[in-house]
Amino acid sequence: MASSGLQLLGFFLALFGLAATVAATLMVEWKKQYQGKTHRIYEGLWTSCSGNERTTCEFHMYLLKLPTEVQATRAVMLLSIILSTVALMVSTVGMKCTRFMDGKPESKSLTAMVGGIMFMVAGLLTLIITSWYVKMIVQIFNESHRLQSYEFGKAVFVSWAGGLLTMAGGAFLSCRRCSRSQSNGSISSNQLLATTTHSKSNYV
Repeated sequence: MASSGLQLLGFFLALFGLAATVAATLMVEWKKQYQGKTHRIYEGLWTSCSGNERTTCEFHMYLLKLPTEVQATRAVMLLSIILSTVALMVSTVGMKCTRFMDGKPESKSLTAMVGGIMFMVAGLLTLIITSWYVKMIVQIFNESHRLQSYEFGKAVFVSWAGGLLTMAGGAFLSCRRCSRSQSNGSISSNQLLATTTHSKSNYV
């Protein structure tokens, strides 16, 4: 029962992490710039926005004209989302609270572990690319004129949170020792019950 609870906890943590990663990928405020007291410029992976009280946004039209950090971050974040989506389906099959592969407890626990490892890899990709993006923004900020350079925005923190939650959820899902001990215990209980029933039937 304890391992089933750990799997559910890991599944929901990874699900929240995936949602945060998707939200961060779509957010505009990956980097920001203030011009004067009121004019603001925001740059995201897909759009850029600028304005005073009202901001107008435009999609990035040309991929090759984008900065290197934007192109790389966009690609790795999409890869992380795809990997997490596949891990979500794999983990659903391997969790003990589902009815998939009920007759194969060992294969079921192995499937859950594989899904957890995939979640951990996806979360690690998110953390690495987000940290690299921040490093690039800080480097550009230090090398250029500070009034004309960007700072990293709120989407970075959302992305970090998503990566950490995804990795934590994957760690709980890949806890195969708990699943194996419980499955072995349940198998032993079933064998004992079957033996007791068989022995009682001999007296009839």
